[in-house]
Amino acid sequence: MNTSGIIQKLWNYCNVLRDDGMSYGDYVEQLTYLLFLKMADERTRAPYNQKSPVPEKYSWPGLITKDGDELFDHYRHTLETLGNQKGLLGLIFNKAQNKFQDPAKLRRLVVDLIDKEEWVSMSADVKGDAYEGLLEKNAQDTKSGAGQYFTPRPLIQAIVDVMAPKPGETVCDPACGTGDFMLAAHDYVIKHNPNLTKTEKKKLKEETFKGWELVQATARLCAMNMLLHGIGSQDFEPITVDDSLAADPGDRFDLVLTNPPFGKKSSTTIVGEVAPGIHASRDIRASMHIRGKVSKARDSIERDDFWTTTSNKQLNFVQHVKTLLKQNGRAAVVVPDNVLFEGGAGETIRRKLLHECDVHTLLRLPTGLFYAQGVKANVLFFDKKPASETPWTKKLWIYDLRTNKHFTLKTDSLKREDLDEFVKLYNPANRHQRKATWKEEKEPEGRSRRPASRDTSASMHVGRWREYTYDELMARDKASLDIFWLRDESLSESDNLPPPDVLAQEIVDDLESALEQFREITNDLNGTGTTEQH
Repeated sequence: MNTSGIIQKLWNYCNVLRDDGMSYGDYVEQLTYLLFLKMADERTRAPYNQKSPVPEKYSWPGLITKDGDELFDHYRHTLETLGNQKGLLGLIFNKAQNKFQDPAKLRRLVVDLIDKEEWVSMSADVKGDAYEGLLEKNAQDTKSGAGQYFTPRPLIQAIVDVMAPKPGETVCDPACGTGDFMLAAHDYVIKHNPNLTKTEKKKLKEETFKGWELVQATARLCAMNMLLHGIGSQDFEPITVDDSLAADPGDRFDLVLTNPPFGKKSSTTIVGEVAPGIHASRDIRASMHIRGKVSKARDSIERDDFWTTTSNKQLNFVQHVKTLLKQNGRAAVVVPDNVLFEGGAGETIRRKLLHECDVHTLLRLPTGLFYAQGVKANVLFFDKKPASETPWTKKLWIYDLRTNKHFTLKTDSLKREDLDEFVKLYNPANRHQRKATWKEEKEPEGRSRRPASRDTSASMHVGRWREYTYDELMARDKASLDIFWLRDESLSESDNLPPPDVLAQEIVDDLESALEQFREITNDLNGTGTTEQH
């Protein structure tokens, strides 16, 4: 059966279960448990002949022979027992619960859907894409909240295309969600290197990828997603369930590809090397434990590898990614606009980043890409460099995909071809040979000008790809990277307004963003921080 057929078959049954009150997320979780048990059993037979990590009492054959209340009891005991195991079993089954209400519906899923397919022999593309399809459908269900973990696949593909991972390079995502960046990097290496040796394939499967995920339920989905795509094994799983910001793990990677959780403030403050407004007195130092440990007294984490102190989780992730990179390692990080313009710790981090790393590319993303509302995001690309007295950043190239671009999640979603020009201009083969498309043209006569706050010249700018030198960036207020140059046509010409539904959504996004900033101001004045959900 092809990918679309399997997705449709599995998803049709989900609709049956929803009548019993089971959510999309619950269904995907139950599917994960049952698929793992079935695949573990398949590997015990020829040609694999592997020992199953699942105790025989709780294996797949024991499940399919039962029915009714006996099946329910056995399934519940299976989940509880396997959840107490270590390694991959513990990761998949930790805190697992039976969400079925009707034993007959559980048996139908076990016998009629899962048992009839040979999942291990099925190609990784088919079963992996089928599972990813279910995760994407789950993300589209706004009630589930799963959309916060979902990055549009066309964007991921474009990022991986310009980062161009090579065989032997290690890849990390410190906020991995369901593993989409690592899977895309894996697919890229396979596609562009069809003649990998057996040793290289084994290294790609077991030594290349490493991810951290804060939420257990999401890490479970990530582990299964990667396993279905042929990454990891019953003895090795590259996912760690933990707060990746809590400490420097010590590992270093060639590539870091990540979209950290949206939202700004965290209830935990990371204490770094430089702390504007905070004096590193003996009293403060005494209130903290060793590096990477949370201080109960001040609810803070001390990271000597960080440049500055902030409760802004996005700014902390930028610092954390810098730490995770090897020398000359490459990073692509999705960040909200506030990372580009915020003062205080934000300015300190930008200046340090521009000096100590080669911050070479910024992709300004349009609205309407993410399930979380009010998100204005960008992708920041930089390489880690050795210590130097002179700044490593020479030029920052910016591609503006936001101005006069309008996307929606359902009716006009982002396509990979929408990013073709960016990928071409990025020039992954040699990013040091780039050519700007930006130029300045004389304002056409009779054309209304944009408001003076935006542009006071009689000229207009065209072209979405433009470079800024290090000195130009340093001369900007707070070293802000929040830069635009194209005319926003909707500000001056009503004929160019987007459709009403798009315009309404953009207004909602702007209001959501403004409300979030007001909340942060209020919390700062009250001396508290909002707790952010991953």
